[in-house]
Formats: sequence, C-alpha cells, structure tokens
Amino acid sequence: MTALKKYQRLECTGLWREAPPHQRREVLVQFGDATLILSDPKSNIAISHWSLPAVERVNPGTFPALYTPGSDATETLELSDPEMIAALETVQSAVRSAVPRPGRLRAVLFGGATLVILGLAALWLPVALITHTASVIPTAQRAEIGQRALDDLTRLTGNPCDNQLGLRALAGVAERVFGPVDTPILYVMPAGIDRPLHLPGDVIVLPRTLIETSTGPEAAAGAALVEGLRAKATDPMISLLTYAGLRATFQLLTTGDLPEAALTGYGAHLMAAVPEALPDQSVLPAFKTAQIPASAYAFFLDPAGAATAGLIAGDPYKGLSPTPLVPDDDWVALQSLCAG
Repeated sequence: MTALKKYQRLECTGLWREAPPHQRREVLVQFGDATLILSDPKSNIAISHWSLPAVERVNPGTFPALYTPGSDATETLELSDPEMIAALETVQSAVRSAVPRPGRLRAVLFGGATLVILGLAALWLPVALITHTASVIPTAQRAEIGQRALDDLTRLTGNPCDNQLGLRALAGVAERVFGPVDTPILYVMPAGIDRPLHLPGDVIVLPRTLIETSTGPEAAAGAALVEGLRAKATDPMISLLTYAGLRATFQLLTTGDLPEAALTGYGAHLMAAVPEALPDQSVLPAFKTAQIPASAYAFFLDPAGAATAGLIAGDPYKGLSPTPLVPDDDWVALQSLCAG
C-alpha cells in the first residue's frame, strides 16, 4: 500500500509491556510489511509483531498514546513520538479501508434491494389499491358513480337524447344485443363524441351519427356490442379511479364516498383516450352469437373499409339476411331519438 511504503523506514522507541503484571521495557518500533515490529534496541532481535489492521489505540486524545495489538490482547505499547503516532494513525486508516468488509457489501446489497423494492412498491401499490377498490364497490354505487361521470360528460355533449318513442326503441336494441339479463343502459349523445364510450354501472354511450347516418340499426347495435366487450375486458371503474387519483380512491375505499371534484374533467379525458383495440378473432364470435352483421359497424368505423377489412371479411352474416334487429317502427322511432 502507498501508506505503508511512505512509512517503511520510520522508527522510534517506545515502552512495551507483555502483560499487566510485567514491567514495561524499552523497544525499537519499526514498520514492516503490514506489521509493526517491536525489537530489543540492543540486540535488534524482534520480540513481537503486531498486525497493523488489528492495532487499536486505547486512549484516543491522550498523550502519550497507548496501543494494543487487538481488543483481547494483553500487550501494550506506549508511544511519545508525534511523527510515529501520526504515521500509525494514517496507516491504520489506510490498511483498514483496504480490508474486505462483508458487512459493508451486505449493507450495499441490502440498500440496493430496498431501493428496488421501494421502486416496485411505488409502481405496484397504486395499481393494487385502485384494482382492489374497483373490485369491492357495490353495484348500486357503481351505477351512481357512472351517472356522475355521465353528468360530467354532458357538459361537453349536452344531455342525452330523450325522445320517448326513441328511448323505448333504444331499450329494445339493448335487449336484442345483450339479452334480457344484465342489459347495459344505452345513451345517445346529441353532439361532441364521434365514437362509442362506456362508463361504470353498465353504461354505454353512443354518438348521434351512428343512428342518423345509417340505413338500419345494425351499426349502432354492433357499436354497442363491441363497447360492451371492451367494458368486460377492462373494468371501466379502474380507468375512472386512475383518473380520480390515489387520495380520492383511498377515500372511496375507507369512507364509501368519492369526492365531488374527483370526476371533474373526466368526460374530456374519456373522449380524448384511445379506445382499447380488440382483435377481430374475439369480436367476430360475439357478432355471430348476437346475430348481428359486423359489416355495418366496420363501415361506420372506416367508410373505405381498409382499416376494418378483417371485420368485413369475417362477417358471419355477410351476404345473408339475419333476423331483423328491431321492427321497422322501432327503427323509425330510433331515428327520431334526438329530434326533441
């Protein structure tokens, strides 16, 4: 070590005691190769070797300095030479810093592992809190929260279309698509949205253009069907609580109350979000089961049909005439849903 090389020729006299009952005797103190050599000053015969890493000063700050070759040793060495004392302290620091310390490595590894765990916790805990909260919300409260989200959306779209004959026809479409059990509530918005959306509480929102620019109810029925599949694929409550934030989610979990301001702006957020893409192979069987042609919905998404070629090619009722979705009178009423 550099520190050892620097002090290799350093020597001085000191008073050495082999054990407490023995008398102190003068010795010559020299640095060796990582050792402190104590010799008889007359014969130069070494009488003790001390390992530098083990040397301890037993009276820090007191003069003369008193050293021992280890915490359990009986030998002591008294030094009065300032240069030797300073050198010994310097070498001690250098030698000890070079000695492997498993504890230090263990501490570094533990600290690193702790940071990794904390980092994972920062990522995992929010997701876990939101997922758990969404899973325990009662059905009635889901419906209430979904209605609040719908209210925020209506600030941008206007109130849902509410022609009474049209509403009855819309309910008929919902039952035809989803069946009479657990049927989602369909709303048609007069403006502001150009694609279907879904909200907690089995709420599906459709744009007005789906009805007024189509030649039949198939496009609206297909859009509602696919949006229902999206709602089943990913719980809409998770998206809503992620937007509301951890504090609001924790309050909902602990008190059963979602803060009033938690959903402010959620409608705009929902409109700007990119809808989850569903593979054609999972969508087409649902069209077949519900006996709904897929092509009308596919052409609503892309009038040219390029982006939805898979739905068009795989349409289970392509070129066929499935059972009519709703009676003609209901379709006429549905077209007047937003007429006032």
